[in-house]
Amino acid sequence: MAPRTLLLTAAALVAFAGNSLLCRIALAQERIDAGSFTAVRLASGALVLALLAMGRGRDDAPVNRWPSAVALFLYAAPFSYAYLRLPTGVGALVLFGAVQATMIAWGIARGERPRPMVWIGLVLALGGLGALALPGAGAPDPIGLVAMAIAGVSWGAYSLRGRTSVGDPLVATAANFLRSLPFAAVLVVVVLGRGAAWADAQGLALAVASGALASGVGYSVWYAALRGLSATRAAIVQLLVPVLAAAGGAWWLDERVDRRLVLTGAIVLIGVALAIRARSRE
Repeated sequence: MAPRTLLLTAAALVAFAGNSLLCRIALAQERIDAGSFTAVRLASGALVLALLAMGRGRDDAPVNRWPSAVALFLYAAPFSYAYLRLPTGVGALVLFGAVQATMIAWGIARGERPRPMVWIGLVLALGGLGALALPGAGAPDPIGLVAMAIAGVSWGAYSLRGRTSVGDPLVATAANFLRSLPFAAVLVVVVLGRGAAWADAQGLALAVASGALASGVGYSVWYAALRGLSATRAAIVQLLVPVLAAAGGAWWLDERVDRRLVLTGAIVLIGVALAIRARSRE
C-alpha cells in the first residue's frame, strides 16, 4: 500500500470511529439530546460536503436520491438514540456487523450462490452478535441493541444503493445529506414538541464535529483512499473501526472492555473477514 493511501485510510478509519465516540461523549455527558445531535450532525455534514463537492459536477440522478436520503436518516437517528444506552465499542460492533450482514444477505436474496466460507463467516458474525445480546452479566441494553441494528441495516441499504449509482460519489453523498435535512427538521419539531430538546455549547460542538469532520471530511478522505485500495482490502480494513471505537471509549469515557465484548467482537470480526475474503474470490 502506497504511503499516501495508507495515511488517507488511517485518517478515514479514525474519522469513522470518531463518529461513534463523539456521539457517545455528547449523549453520555448529557450535553445534547439525541434528536438535536442527529439534526446538527446531518446539517453540518451537508454543509461541508456541499462545499467539498463544489465544482465537481452535478448529482447524476436527483429523483432517485430520495430513497438514499431516507436510508441515511434512518441510519443517523437510531444511531444517536442507541448511544444513549450503549457503550462506544458495543455500538460500533453492532453497527458494523449489521451493515455487513445486510449487504451479504441482500446478495444472497438477489440470487448469489456464495461459497461455503461465506456462509460460515455470516453464521459466525450473526452468532457473535447474538451472543453479545444474550442476557447475563455485562449484557448490553436490548433497546439500544435494536436501535443500533436498525441503524446498521439502514446504512447497509444506503451502501447497496451507492453501489448502483454513477458519477462522483462525493457529489452523490453531498446530495443525500442535503435531502436528509427535511427529515431531520421533522425530528427536531417532534423533540421540541415533547419538550425534550436541550444542548449546551459543548454538545453542539461535538455534533458539529461529528457531522463536519468525522462525516463530511471523513467521507471525502475515504473516497480519496479508495483510489488506492482494492474492494476487498477496503472492506477488511474497516474491521478496525469497532476496535478503534472501543479503545476511544475506554480512553475518554473509562468504558469497560469486558470479556464478553472481546470474545463476541472477535467472533464477529473473524466471521466478517472470512465472508469478505471468500466473496472476493468468487
